[in-house]
Amino acid sequence: MEVIAQKRDVQGKGASRRLRRSGKTPGVLYGGNKPAVSIELDHNMLFHALKREAFHASVLTLVLDGAKESVLLRDFVMHPFRSEVQHIDFQRVDSTHKLHISVPLHFVNADIAPGVKLSGGNVSHVMTELEISCLPGSLPEFIEVDLGQMAAGHSLHVADIKLPAGVESVATLKGENPVVATIVLPRGAQAEEAAG
Repeated sequence: MEVIAQKRDVQGKGASRRLRRSGKTPGVLYGGNKPAVSIELDHNMLFHALKREAFHASVLTLVLDGAKESVLLRDFVMHPFRSEVQHIDFQRVDSTHKLHISVPLHFVNADIAPGVKLSGGNVSHVMTELEISCLPGSLPEFIEVDLGQMAAGHSLHVADIKLPAGVESVATLKGENPVVATIVLPRGAQAEEAAG
């Protein structure tokens, strides 16, 4: 995905306010071995791009005054009640250094899981994103989590997720194995099971 930006010379609260009124969003590009650069972007393009999941967890191409750089979205600030992006931060990406980034989890086959189909349980998503470590070229837009084999009362852990090649879970690297999803029975069903 390409993001088009221009260098921003004027800084300060007043300048940022004027920029926002003219339909632009102030931002910063930093990282790598280059100095930080103040930038401005078209607000409408940015607002619609932020609605796309891939924009948050992909290596983006930032076109800054004609020069292209690989970047990651690192942070953005929304107005408290208006649909307005107040500020955005991008970080330069080095293709030889591993990234630490959170990517969304996409849960599939929940409707055919034995715990749901046979036992009438409900899937509880404990995590909706996973912090991973990988080189920029291996960065997935999302990680698919297959719930097709889960039984009621069972949990799926990070170690059970099949990760793409070159991608590692930060939790696993730390020696942790947190729960990603569980299938829980509704209260009425638990009482019936206990009585039976």
